[in-house]
Amino acid sequence: MVWRNQSFDFDFILLGIFNHSPTHIFLFSLVLGIFSVAFVGNTAMVLLIHLDTQLHTPMYFLLSQLSLMDLMLISTTVPKMAFNYLSGSKLLSLAGCGTQIFFYVSLLGAECFLLAVMAYDRYVAICHPLRYTILMNPKLCVLMTVSSWVLGSLDGIIVLAATLSFSYCSSLEIHHFFCDVAALLPLSCTDTATFERLLFICCVVMLVFPVSVIVGSYSRVLGAVIGMGSEERRRRAFTTCSSHLSVVGLYYGAAMFMYMRPASNHTPAQDKMVSAFYTILTPMLNPLIYSLRNKEVARGFQKLLKRRKLI
Repeated sequence: MVWRNQSFDFDFILLGIFNHSPTHIFLFSLVLGIFSVAFVGNTAMVLLIHLDTQLHTPMYFLLSQLSLMDLMLISTTVPKMAFNYLSGSKLLSLAGCGTQIFFYVSLLGAECFLLAVMAYDRYVAICHPLRYTILMNPKLCVLMTVSSWVLGSLDGIIVLAATLSFSYCSSLEIHHFFCDVAALLPLSCTDTATFERLLFICCVVMLVFPVSVIVGSYSRVLGAVIGMGSEERRRRAFTTCSSHLSVVGLYYGAAMFMYMRPASNHTPAQDKMVSAFYTILTPMLNPLIYSLRNKEVARGFQKLLKRRKLI
């Protein structure tokens, strides 16, 4: 029995999710298409919000940060998966594995807190419109956004440090398309029970607390919307909030199913499917949801396209 962590000089083997059958070649092409849409869509959202001064508000600043996180998240997993599939190589170094773990855990955690901040922003805008510029001033908005990034990064550091402390003495085959923590646990020959409890506690903090903020904010928002006398105001409030709630439902549903179950209940097939949903599909859907349902974003895109034509 070889305890491979003594030298840190070994490679994992990513088994991936695709083989070279016609069906899987089609699915791989579909994933590349989704990646392209997500990459272009999120990049466009970040640039549009940066360039259009009319979108320099807390709501759109937070939306640009969400797009940036999604852009980084999908770039953490898909390019390596595509490279391995096209090159025929399945190797992933320990450093590469650690890099993937840090970034995707950090980004998932940061998005959890950012979605809660976005819910608070909608609560203030709808329930306290006259005090909005005070309660969501630029300094506070930036502070809450930076806090989301920092808290997510702390979660990533904790999980990375714990994962690298394991000794791997069995097969190094990871039944996944990227280096996921849940997929690494069965490979360890050390007792991971303490780490699993730590991971569960982190998930409670990173998921349940932000969800509580979101539920509390939208409970107040719902009461305020019902009490609005104007049908037009109710419609605008509902459209704005429904976009955010759609993203919340997609994101938190998959993340809770993935990380708040005991490790014994995980199967490679389930983990791959759920991970593909929140690391590939959700980053594509987020900019589509906001751009298709938000008139300001659509107007900004049209304005930017017209400006480019004039140039």
